[in-house]
Amino acid sequence: MTSSGAPFQLRQAALPVYLPTLLFAAGEAAFIPIVPVIAQNVGANLATAGLVAGMLTLGIVTGDIPSGWIISRIGERMAMLWSTLVALLGTALALAATTPLILGAGIFLIGLATSAFALARHAFLTSFVPLHYRARALSTLGGMFRAGAVMGPFLSAGVLALTNNPLAAFWLMAAFTLSAGAVLLFMPDPEKTFGQLTRVKDESGVSLYPGEIEVEKETHGLMATINKNKAVLAKLGVASALVMALRSGRAVIFPLWAVSIGIKDSDTALIIGLATAVDFALFFTSGQIMDKWGRLASIVPSMIIMSVALLALAPTHDLPTNVLWFVITIFLFAIGNGIGSGILLTLASDLANKDNPAPFLGAWRFITDSGAALAPLGISALTAALSLAVASAVTGVAGLIGVVMMLVYVPKYLPRKKNLVP
Repeated sequence: MTSSGAPFQLRQAALPVYLPTLLFAAGEAAFIPIVPVIAQNVGANLATAGLVAGMLTLGIVTGDIPSGWIISRIGERMAMLWSTLVALLGTALALAATTPLILGAGIFLIGLATSAFALARHAFLTSFVPLHYRARALSTLGGMFRAGAVMGPFLSAGVLALTNNPLAAFWLMAAFTLSAGAVLLFMPDPEKTFGQLTRVKDESGVSLYPGEIEVEKETHGLMATINKNKAVLAKLGVASALVMALRSGRAVIFPLWAVSIGIKDSDTALIIGLATAVDFALFFTSGQIMDKWGRLASIVPSMIIMSVALLALAPTHDLPTNVLWFVITIFLFAIGNGIGSGILLTLASDLANKDNPAPFLGAWRFITDSGAALAPLGISALTAALSLAVASAVTGVAGLIGVVMMLVYVPKYLPRKKNLVP
């Protein structure tokens, strides 16, 4: 808590957290739809292009492990600044890439930076925002991320249409990342904006802000926490990992499909941007569904719709109307994803120990992010061995397995008032 007597206002968090988040998210979203095109330009086949695209989520899950410790040692603001530098290095590698390996390495670095940046901004709000404002602050943070995810593809579509150069998407990433770094570098000292904070010593005696202690707890003793909670993580954790696999699969399958059926890269970015806007528009609907009808009322329809979208896409590759089916299924997927917004964080909060939630939340995030990281690898392997259509169908079936797991295990592990069990 701050010791300043001035009343806290949510807009105080705009400069140090919300604007950099918006910029960073927009930069990432600008290049994600175009990665398969760039990968093919440096010699990748369709399967390898999927593997390269998956390096982002692999970088994120790898970064989950050390990020909490790093933030607890150098602070939230410095962690975000260093993250922008690592992201810029990754972007430079991607721009200079002449092989899929170098391109993948650059995207992997961006994933590492994304993990640390995301955890640092969460810790920042935990440290500096009073408890009774925190839910709104974190909700707004999620909204900024989604707004950036909408902005990026639209801007990318415009720039690609003007330049006819797929690498322009990475130049957008560089510009947005530099802008985020500049905001962080030149912003006022947080304690001057938010008020002086009382530091607390962690177990090793290091003096830290409250948010820094929380993120350190999330990643300290990760394997021990997973082992302690192995029953719920092996069931609801795996089911949630399948949700993340669906979402991560969307970010690989649809761009690859667009390349495979010959959609222009600028048109691909535009279609993905419009679909992301639909997803964003349903963001608050998800919370209303969960609060009124329970967790299952959000997650089950969400997973069914996303799975059906991928299953419906699978047989359409060689149809004369394949572009129309691409548009229909990507928008259907967006609707499903939108009505499930925030469900995994909500489930994690429901399941975590209320007195010390951070270790469980860290373990949960690691399990679910692992699902997101493994999906592109599986999609790439299936595409190489069989076809992209088979990869899409298998991902859809995996989602339906997740539906069954949710129906079985949510009633078992959550209080009745939080699910659909009468």
